[in-house]
Amino acid sequence: MYLYETHLHTSPVSACAGASPAAQVHAYKKRGYAGIIVTDHFINGNSSCPPNLPWIKKMAYIASGYHEAKKAGDKCGVDVFFGWEFCIDGSDFLTYGLTLDFLLANPGLDRLNIEQYSVLVRRNGGYICQAHPFRKAWWIPNQFPMEPHLLDAVEIYNASDQDKTNDKARDFAAFHNLPMQAGSDSHYVNIPFTSGIMLDKKAESIFDIIAAIKSGAAKLIVP
Repeated sequence: MYLYETHLHTSPVSACAGASPAAQVHAYKKRGYAGIIVTDHFINGNSSCPPNLPWIKKMAYIASGYHEAKKAGDKCGVDVFFGWEFCIDGSDFLTYGLTLDFLLANPGLDRLNIEQYSVLVRRNGGYICQAHPFRKAWWIPNQFPMEPHLLDAVEIYNASDQDKTNDKARDFAAFHNLPMQAGSDSHYVNIPFTSGIMLDKKAESIFDIIAAIKSGAAKLIVP
């Protein structure tokens, strides 16, 4: 079995993270993971990106955690894939399957609503999973599950959330027949439990991971 982390943050790109990209890679290597998806917060979320930068430099900053992790992963044998966590009115969306070129070509992306964002991402071959759709916190003013037709999947297990919150997410995904995935939402290297997915075959690209989640072939790593 091949283990993959689907939800991971690095410092300093994600303002709330406390682990460097290389530290995250080495921590997951020790845990036996084949790969990780770096999903640092986008500029409309908890990002430390300076707001006065031009768009091209903002996007380079957002991708910098991934690039550093990729270098470390190439050296130690951990596959590193690019993604980000997009924020709209307190709701968060893990986005995979797109590149830095997509971000550079879409200035003002951070100002889109969920309908506009979903259409643009999926039209360009991307994938959207709503992260922790029932999380309650003081920094999340309006989070709630999005319309199912705007999503490719739902994160039904988040290692940082309580069981009841995850159960609600699972029920929502099951009711709407949406693919399910799990993730650690890792911000530090010393988290007590890591989550993610398991695949029977090694993922050659992020699209192998996406296809496995959509088809139900991905096994979820949960306690």
